[in-house]
Parts: sequence; structure tokens; C-alpha cells
Amino acid sequence: MVAPTLTPLPKLVNKPPYTLEVAGQAPVQGETPVRRIPNFIDGLQSRPPNRRWGEKETIGEEIDTVYKLVKWAALAYGDSQCMGSRKLVNTHVETKKVKKMVDGEEREVDKNWTYFELGHYEFITFKQYEQLTLDVGAGLRAIGLNKGDRVHIFAATSQNWLAMSHGAATQSMPIVTAYDTLGAEGLKYSMVATKAKAIFLDPHLLPTLNGVLEHAKDITHVIWNNQNKAKDAHIEALRTERGVTVLSFDELVQLGKQNPVAPVAPAPEDLCCIMYTSGSTGTPKGVPLKHSNVVAAVAGVCPVVQPFIGPGDRLLTYLPLAHILEFVFENASLYWGSTMGYGNPKTLSDTSVRNCLGDIREFTPSVLVGVPAVWETVKKGILAKVNAGSPLLRNLFWGALALKEKLMGLGLPGSGLLDAVVFKKIKDATGGRMKLCLNGGGPVAKDTQKFISMAICPMIIGYGLTETTAMGCLQNPNEWTAESIGAMPSSVEAKLVDFPDAGYFATNKPNPQGEIWLRGPSVLSEYYENPEETAAALTPDGWFKTGDIGEWDKNGHLKIIDRKKNLVKTLNGEYIALEKLESIYRSAAVVANICVYADQERSKPIAIIVPAEPALKKLASSIGVKGDSLEELVHNKKLQAAVLKELQNAGRAGGLSGIEIIEGVVVSDEEWTPQNGLVTAAQKLNRKGILNKYRKEVTEAYGPKE
Repeated sequence: MVAPTLTPLPKLVNKPPYTLEVAGQAPVQGETPVRRIPNFIDGLQSRPPNRRWGEKETIGEEIDTVYKLVKWAALAYGDSQCMGSRKLVNTHVETKKVKKMVDGEEREVDKNWTYFELGHYEFITFKQYEQLTLDVGAGLRAIGLNKGDRVHIFAATSQNWLAMSHGAATQSMPIVTAYDTLGAEGLKYSMVATKAKAIFLDPHLLPTLNGVLEHAKDITHVIWNNQNKAKDAHIEALRTERGVTVLSFDELVQLGKQNPVAPVAPAPEDLCCIMYTSGSTGTPKGVPLKHSNVVAAVAGVCPVVQPFIGPGDRLLTYLPLAHILEFVFENASLYWGSTMGYGNPKTLSDTSVRNCLGDIREFTPSVLVGVPAVWETVKKGILAKVNAGSPLLRNLFWGALALKEKLMGLGLPGSGLLDAVVFKKIKDATGGRMKLCLNGGGPVAKDTQKFISMAICPMIIGYGLTETTAMGCLQNPNEWTAESIGAMPSSVEAKLVDFPDAGYFATNKPNPQGEIWLRGPSVLSEYYENPEETAAALTPDGWFKTGDIGEWDKNGHLKIIDRKKNLVKTLNGEYIALEKLESIYRSAAVVANICVYADQERSKPIAIIVPAEPALKKLASSIGVKGDSLEELVHNKKLQAAVLKELQNAGRAGGLSGIEIIEGVVVSDEEWTPQNGLVTAAQKLNRKGILNKYRKEVTEAYGPKE
């Protein structure tokens, strides 16, 4: 078996152009020509090859469904480690006194912090995983489900989540996914709309389900994930009050072992899953994805990253599997023959666990996928340690970082020595084996991408949507740059279409601009039972209108420069792009999360931030403001003014224009989570919810109208 041996470097290795115009097109007014990546200029890729990377001999059948992908992986990689999980050993709760403002008065209140104690990773092989999926499928048949019946998954990412999805596929049963943080209303909507017959969920969500089953009458079986403990009272309540069958995941597997049945293999055009997008307003939209869509997405990423990822690589998996990026990533990992280690956002670092290592240092991944908030946290953690060192060490770090970037840009040797001498401790904090990381789910600050790429390993950018099965752009590691999001995968083509309202035209100079439209075998055919949304988003010839504004650069790479929904026209008549501003202001040390708001009756925006507590305390100390807790500090006017100045400096350093520099800031004393409704389950801002919560503070931050 040949494993990829290429080590990616944060520099441009390949020569442009990175995308080409498809030959023989008739020009269309208001649109750029259609572009594809050079190796697939004559036709898009819809299926991954049924051979291992670097080998000519084929293995098994053609991979045209997710079922066949799992079957092929077991044939190709057999007894190699496929995936591993950790068991919860103990939970530790620590209570601390914190000061908090309550009705304008400062009070001391108790606050609990929960820490987790976990065991070591325990692994199963590719063959064992395939057998597990077959047993799950047989178990679903044993409880009375048949081909076409839908299985709802309402759980956090885990080995059992993926096995449930692939087990359902062995019997041609589509899955319906919902984020575990969605809440009762969102869950009810997806369950009722899709008429799911069974549901798999984490045990702590059983009480949420009880109320929903009053409306979701089609559910007959509840399967709970016994990787965690369930309360007998919760199980009994479902059985007696709702009359459903309740069993654990292991009991389902055991049923399948006792009642084996032959697989009922799905066809490529059969439904694989209905994935509900985590919208911040309105009813969630169901995105039906066929087996052909999912395998096309796996095929699409392979020419881009498979020279770098394969057997022997370790991929830490912790993002929500109900998010299309993670779903495709994990299916691709099976195809690549790499080893997945399941983690949890709450236990990634050593600081959130007790008597054990966090998931990153325990698993030692070579590849890590994250969202912008994760990378900002990693960067700020590194900077806190650097700044705590002596002036000599600080100067050494920043000098080495600048030198490495210069050496990479000029193609000169020497960066390996800097890695070994200066950056080794930083690399060890992420397990010591990292060679590639991927940002998805939103725009990351350019400075953060550069910083992570030079200090740890190259960060490539991924862009896609649920509707395109995560396909849009994926930066080739050999085309690394912080100036764009790269080129398309091999399963989609792209063009830009005029958006006159904001002055984006295909004829703009020096670079064509417009709304990004995508087409290919990974793009959905329609929304679930929603013809109006389908007609609005899809053209008759298959183009999906993303709502994102892009620009082709001189190398054929795509840049995202705006989003139609997040463009706000201010008092002076100019547009402000909120996400662009957030990606720049987020680089300020004091910011943990940020929402930029622009009132159309004002000339400039303001920012609402969740502060990074260590940086906020350090800033407070530097200006003589005293306070022990976040709750105490955020209401201090002198500190708020200092935070505003820090953000304004970050905006100017990031090249923002005068009208993009914020004129006020609101500092929150509460983290934004899906549970309190201030971010969606995919960690995207709920702008309306944030504004409603902080409306009074926003008015104060703006001050009197001019």
C-alpha cells in the first residue's frame, strides 16, 4: 500500500493558472465564463477511483454510493486502524466565587466549572467498522424498518453517529440530520416533515424528545447512544407516556447480530440524507442529498488533498456531523484510509480535562479541521505563552516567524531549522504531528491563517454549502496563499454573475466580480418539499446561486469579498460587508467572538464582542482597572474605551477604510452558544438574536444621532 509522502509547505509551489475557462462557451452578458480546475477541464469528476492512491490495480466495485464506499474501504485497508473513541471515566465539578453585576449591584455568586476525565483511545479496524454497519442495518430491519424508511439522527459527533448513518445506508434507509443543539422546535419540524420512523440520539436529549413525540407520531423506535449513560426515568417516561420502543445502540447491534439479513444496496440516485441547515431566522430548510452527491463530494476533494493525506495519517473529528463539512470529511477519511479519532469541543485542550490529556495531545493528529473561532483560540493561546516569556524569547519568536515567511516566499531553505529550534514547543501543544489544517464554516482572518501556517503547519481554506455537499473551493496545499480561498474541487464548476445593487459586475477591472454560482454532480436537485426556495436558488440548467460575492484573481483563484445578505448600506450610501469586518476585527487579542452591526441611519458600524478573558484582564491591568471576573470588568467604561481603541487599531492594521472603522463597542459578559440562541448550531452568528439581546447597549454605544 502506497501512502502519500508529500509534506505541504505554506507557499505557492504549483504554477498558475489554477483554473481555466471551459472551451466552446458562448459569451453570456452579465456573467463570467465557466471555469474548472485544469486536470478536469474536459469533464467534472462524479466518483472516486476504486483504487488506492498511487496504485493502478482496482479493488472491488465502482464506488457510486456511500454503502459501496464503506465496503471498498474495508477491502482496501482491512485490518488497519479505522477510528477510535475515548470513554468518560469521571466528571469533576469545581465551584468558584465570581463577582457579577445584578440589577446594577455588584454581588459574589457561585459559578460551577465542569471538567472531564477520559480514558485512552480505543480503536477498531476498517473490517470491524464495516461489520458494525452491517449489524446496525440488520438491527434496524429487526425492529421493523424497511427500505426507504427514514432514521433521524439527533446527537453529537461520535463513532456511533457515523455507524448509524452507514448502517442505515446498508438497507437503503435515508438519514435525517439535526444538530444536537437545535432545540425542541427545530427537532419537531424536521421529524414531522420527514416522517422519520426511528431516532438515534444522545441520552441527555431524551427529555427534549419526550415533548416532541407528541407531534412526531411516525416515530416508533428510539435508539440512544450508550457511549454515555442514560437515566432510567427518562427511558421509562418515553415507554409509558409515548408508547415507543427504547433501546441502546449496543442493543440494536446485538439484535442485528442475532438476526442477520442481506444488505439492500441503495442506487446512486437514491436519497442518502436530508440535512437541515441551521438557519438563524425562519423555518430550517431541508437539503436532500443523494448517494451520488456525497460520493461526488468525496471524489471532488481527492485530487486536491490526497497526495498529502492517506494511510498513517490521523484526523481528529469533533465538529458536528450534522454539518456537511464534517460529514463529507469523515466519509473521505474512510476512502483515504486514514485513522479518525473522535473528540469533543469541550475536551480538545488539556485545560478542560482532569487527570488525562485533552483530545489533541492524546490523539496526536496530523490533520485538523476547524472553524474560525477554533483557530483564533489556538492563536491567542500561543500568543499568551509567547508574551509571558522574556523580551529575548518574544523577539526570537517574532523574528523567526518573519524570517520563515520570507524564506518560504523566496523559496529558500532554512525553515526546517526554525521549526526544530523555535516552533517545536508550539507544535507539541497540538500533538507534535500536525502537517495540514483546514478552515471551514466562515472566513478566517488573513493574519491568523498566516500565523498558524508558519507556526504550526499550512492552513488551507475550504468553502462550500450544504446545498453543494460542501463543495465550492478547496485550497490545494501546493497553491497555498492567504490572498484567496483557492480553486474548485474536481466535482464543481463556477462562474460569477452580476450583482448590480452593490456594483459587482463580471466586467469589473482589474478582476471580474459577481455572485458565485456553482454546478456539478455534488449540487442538490431541490430543497425538501419546498418548490419556492428551489425555484429561487436553482436555475433550470442546474446552477446553484450561493448568495456569496466573489472575485477571480489573476491566477484563477477565487476570493470571497462579500455576502449579499450581510451587505448593509450605511447613512453615507456606501455598502459595508459585515463578515469581512468581523474576520479582521476578530484578530484583536481581546476578541473571543464578534458581531459587527451597522445601523442604516448611521455612518459607521459598531461591534458587539465576547471578550477573551485573559486578554481583557491584561488590558484592564495595563490601564489600572481592577476586577477579578469577566462579569465585573465588562461594565467598566474606561475598559470599554480601551477595548474600542484595540479594535480600531486592528481595523486600521487590517486595511479597513474610514467608514469601516467601528465607532462603538458593546462588551458581553456571556458566551454565545446555541443553547442561549446567540449562535446557530453551526456556530454562525444569530445576528437578530444578538441585536435583540444587546439593543439597549447598542443604542448607548452609538450615542445620540447626528
